[in-house]
Parts: sequence; structure tokens; C-alpha cells
Amino acid sequence: MRRRLATAILLVVALVAPAACGSGKPRSTTGAITLYTCVGDPTAKAVIAAFTKDHAGTKVELFRAPTGQLNARVAGDLRIGGIQADVLWACDPLTMHQFDTQKLLRSWSAPNAADIPAQYRSANYVGVDLLYLVAVVRNGVPVPKTWHDLTGPSYRGTVALPDPGFAASALGMLGYFASTAEYGLGYYRALKANGAVQVKSPDDVLTGVAKGTYDAGFTLANSAYLAKQKGSPIQVVWPQPGAVAIYAPIAVTTKAGDQALAEQFAAYVASRAGQQVVAKTNVYPVLPGLGGPEVPAGAPVVVPDWSKLFGSGKALYDKYRTIFPG
Repeated sequence: MRRRLATAILLVVALVAPAACGSGKPRSTTGAITLYTCVGDPTAKAVIAAFTKDHAGTKVELFRAPTGQLNARVAGDLRIGGIQADVLWACDPLTMHQFDTQKLLRSWSAPNAADIPAQYRSANYVGVDLLYLVAVVRNGVPVPKTWHDLTGPSYRGTVALPDPGFAASALGMLGYFASTAEYGLGYYRALKANGAVQVKSPDDVLTGVAKGTYDAGFTLANSAYLAKQKGSPIQVVWPQPGAVAIYAPIAVTTKAGDQALAEQFAAYVASRAGQQVVAKTNVYPVLPGLGGPEVPAGAPVVVPDWSKLFGSGKALYDKYRTIFPG
């Protein structure tokens, strides 16, 4: 009798297990993690929705803010005992490197890290989306062929640039220009001498150019193309030597909590499925061939040597502030 019962149980298990594995239903797991990020709200929420749909029973709490406010939140956490985020999704590698030097990141790498270009990953974090810092000019205004052109008489008093203390893309732009012999911090002095104005964010630049407050400025390619598609009277320009490519990395923190779920979430964002979600929110994915916003054929792109810039972010920012006070 016992032998017959055991045989029946084994038969039931053999029949049920394959059906469950091939059901295509969301993976059943439980847990909750907190994400800190500066990426756009639509992108963060779309990725969270896709992840939790595929991982039934999980929850991802979101804190989203521009880079300056994100840094303030992390600093506040540290004052009261430790980082409260399980996952950090920054908008530039200089910010993430600073978190790394503060010992806030676990040793982690995405399972598909080899698919991500080497310049967009490090030992403890990987890039999951790209920002292209480009020029935007109002229709009828001369198109700058190089970044240097924006310091010329055609743009006197009519150029806007974002604040690197507020926006990660502006910090990445500062890193590139300051570390390039052809530009250096002298480029910012030339902009200032030509009457350039600092505003808060790349979107503020875009709005100002669209309204005619400024003739030209520095902004993000994806936002600029979207505004143009909606009828904004602007042109999007990739001046020589190229648009500044800034990668946005993701990492798992040292917070005591559901480390496995945090790693699953970070890995999802870096995966092909997660990258496809990113691309559908008008953001450039870091994995090639998945679509996303427009990149003109032959558009020039420059990538800062981030390894040479690591550790210099605050010093660069302090020098910048002597040119464009806050």
C-alpha cells in the first residue's frame, strides 16, 4: 500500500512540475526593496512596473530626484545611520564613483555585463542608459559647427547652460570639457565672457530656447527631439568633436535587506528585456540595437575618460563655481 502511494505521489509531481515551469506566469516571489534614482519618472516607473509584473509579490519603493537632491538624500541617510536604498540608479559615473568610494556599493555585476560596452561598466556597477549632451538652437539662428562656436559673437548673450550642481548631464559635460586640452575650464570662462547664462536643468535650457528667451544652449538629445516632434521651433545639433555621451549606471548597495531581490532588479534593468522598456520611454538604452530616440547617421560622439575624472568631481565643480556662481 505504501509503495503504491509513493508511486502515485511521484507521478503527480512529475506531471505538475513541467506544467508549472512552462506556464509563462510571473515568477512567484516576495519581498520589497527601495530604489533611489535620478532618471526620469516615466522611465523609472515603467521599469518598476515591468519588473514587478514578472516578479509577483514584490514591491519596489521609489525615490526619484535630480542628482543634486539625490546626493542630499544619500547624505541625509548617512547622517542617521546608513543608506536606505537597496539599489542606486545614478545618471552619471562621477556620482556613482563617489558612492563607491563611500563604501555604499556591493561587489556586483550584471549577468549580461559582457554585452555592455566596456566603457560603460566598472567592477561594482554597469551602465543601463545613455545621455547625449547636444546643442539646441532656435529656428533661424546660425547652427554651431563646433562647441567653440557658442563662444562667438553670433551667440553673444543668448546661450544657456545647465547647472552641474543640479543635473548629472551638466556634471558629465563639465568633466569632458575640463579634461580636454582643446577646451578646458577656459571654455567656460569664454562662455561666461560672451554672456552665457546658467539655468537649473537641461529642460530649462530647452524651454528657454523654444520660447525665444535664448538662441542656443546645451541640453539632452532625447528631450530635444521629443520637443521638436511636438512642434517646438528648434534644431538639434551634434557639434564637433561630438555630443558628450554620459552613461547612467546602476548598482546594489550595502544596505542590510533583501540583497537577492535587489540584485534581481538591477540585473533586470541591465537585461535585454529591461533595456527594451527603457528604450520605449524615450531614453537611449546602453545595449545596442534596441531602438530608442533618434541618433542621426554619422552623428559625432565623444566619451570622457571617466577613469581620469574619478575623484575630481568636487574639485572641478568648485572651480566651475568661480566662473558661474550658484
